[in-house]
Amino acid sequence: MHPIRRQRLVMVIFIVVVASIAVGLMSFALRENINLFYPPTKIASGEAPKDVRIRAGGMVVDGSMKRADDSLFVSFLITDGEADVEVHYTGILPDLFAEGEAAVVTGELNADGVFMASEVLAKHDENYTPPEVADAMDAAHQRAQQSSSEDS
Repeated sequence: MHPIRRQRLVMVIFIVVVASIAVGLMSFALRENINLFYPPTKIASGEAPKDVRIRAGGMVVDGSMKRADDSLFVSFLITDGEADVEVHYTGILPDLFAEGEAAVVTGELNADGVFMASEVLAKHDENYTPPEVADAMDAAHQRAQQSSSEDS
């Protein structure tokens, strides 16, 4: 084999190996940090994975918020208009967090179907709803309209 050809072959092999290692490391890092969004309907139907970090969002159900007297523990329900999911959170809630308002929670779903939140995000102002929550609410509303028109 000619020395120049051999040098090119070694260089190509080196580039392929380095690129493969880089892609492998990036995919490993991304796998640990990706949080998929699930609306309450999919969580309630069992489509969301348990003990995996995910995001969920919806409207906080009026009258569902319960605070512990001796700690920062709070539990509440979020809904997309079709299903409710119980959320447990220990920490300080955002100032804009309130019942009847949109919220997105990040955490894990335990074996009992309770969402153990590690982070709670509230809507920004009275006109803003997170895109994921708005999409989930629209889909639930459309399903409700379809089922009511089929019942007629």
